Amino acid sequence: MTIEVNNESGFEVDEKTLSDLARFVLDHQRIHPLAELAVLLVDTETMEQLHVQWMDEPGPTDVLSFPMDELRPTPDDAEPEPGLLGDVVLCPDVAATQAKAAGHSTEDELQLLTTHGILHLLGYDHAEPEEEKEMFGLQKQLLTDWRSARGGGR
Repeated sequence: MTIEVNNESGFEVDEKTLSDLARFVLDHQRIHPLAELAVLLVDTETMEQLHVQWMDEPGPTDVLSFPMDELRPTPDDAEPEPGLLGDVVLCPDVAATQAKAAGHSTEDELQLLTTHGILHLLGYDHAEPEEEKEMFGLQKQLLTDWRSARGGGR
């Protein structure tokens, strides 16, 4: 699995941890080992430009997802297919503000946003209450399992 993390934000980020988390999420969703994912960290100005361009909404946001080959989680009785999953774009400055408001670290917020962005690439959404319940439940479980596997438990 190819996971590329590029930090163009000017914000110090543990890129290896984000890459390891992305691999964990993709493995647990049974995405083909030859799938490709890019995670890009950008500054507030760049995120605002992307948010306006692609979502037609003002101001920066925390995470944007740009799917490519529309890969989906693979059922247990099927073989995963290779492909280009897409891009997840994160804004650490926005994440830091959200982390402070939520009472946890920026690192925890970036991990949550990475997981959230990947789930969007895999077709999950939260526009409807049922979708939100499913996506946020899976997101929480993946992060709990990830932190347990790392021995952090946080």
